[in-house]
Amino acid sequence: MHYKHKIECYSSVLSLRERSEEKMATSESEGQVIGCHPMESWNEQLQKGNDNKKLIVVDFTASWCGPCRFIAPFFAELAKKLPNVTFLKVDVDELKSVASDWAVEAMPTFIFLKEGKILDRVVGAKKDELQQIIAKHQNTASVSA
Repeated sequence: MHYKHKIECYSSVLSLRERSEEKMATSESEGQVIGCHPMESWNEQLQKGNDNKKLIVVDFTASWCGPCRFIAPFFAELAKKLPNVTFLKVDVDELKSVASDWAVEAMPTFIFLKEGKILDRVVGAKKDELQQIIAKHQNTASVSA
């Protein structure tokens, strides 16, 4: 019975994770965090950001990272409140080459881009700093989550 319970729990976790991944993969609308996997999704989102000249905030994260889990709801709330900013999430374990290309060495790392240029970087789950840098680089300066 104990073994059966573990299987049911594991199946539930997988089911929730699959639904979450599906939602992230299809969250192409404004006001949401867009999960970038596979690599084509990452490249597509960067190209869209360059084309529409919006501020892009990339959250380099990992499923095992406690501070990443801590900041994730706040990051999602910012995405809802700031539809004129593109919020992307990259799992460093899934897209290791992207994390390496962008010199990500600690999680969470947030990189701020506009028109293909890195504007700023925040390392750590620093809510205030994240808000301040978004306000500094977006067109409208009102940020509060």
